[in-house]
This record gives sequence, structure tokens and C-alpha cells, in this order.
Amino acid sequence: QVQLVESGGGLVQAGDSLRLSCAASGYLFNSYDMGWFRQAPGQEREFVGISWGSGSTRYADSVKGRFTISRDSAKNTVYLQMNSLKPDDAAVYYCAAGWRVSSRYYYGASYDYWGQGTQVTVSS
Repeated sequence: QVQLVESGGGLVQAGDSLRLSCAASGYLFNSYDMGWFRQAPGQEREFVGISWGSGSTRYADSVKGRFTISRDSAKNTVYLQMNSLKPDDAAVYYCAAGWRVSSRYYYGASYDYWGQGTQVTVSS
């Protein structure tokens, strides 16, 4: 059974950093592409970034240069390092795993498994 468990969310001030973790189990970790999405109250879920199994990454323009995705294959964990946080970054953050996520990496339906989400709150 595939399971994704996020952790690391919390309340921070604008300008602070936070690292989210997504621990994966039940499948071959490196075989799947790992995405991060977020959803703020009253808004649609939006793409944050993706780490392909090849190791390459891509980010939404809104977080590019501030957020970084990395993987630790030994721990079956993917991380989202968030720096210079802004109030607009506040949301529930979700990790997702997809098999051969290609050009539609920004589309939630491209992913097969989702975590339960972790709340990030940024005070101004």
C-alpha cells in the first residue's frame, strides 16, 4: 500500500524558512516523480514544484529561487525547502507521487498518490 506522509509545517514569520518532508512507503521511491502542491483557503490547488525520478526539478514561477526540492533515496523522503517565505505562501502543502509524470506535471490528475497535507502559516 502506497503511503505518503508530510510533516514539517507550522507557523513562521515572513522571511523565515521552513522545510517540509514527505516520507514515502509502499513503492519504488526512485521510480516515481514527486510533486508538491499547495492549496490556500478558497483557492484552487496549485502546483509548487516537481522532482522527476531522473533528479531534475521544475518550479512554479511564484516560488522559483526561493523553494528547493530534494530527495533522499536512503530515507525514501522528498523535501521541500522553503526560504524567504511570504504571507502568500500560506497554504496546506501536499506531496504527490506520479508514474512518469511528463509534460502535465503541473496538473494534479497526473499524480497517482497524495499525502494528507501539512499546514504552513506565514505571518506578516
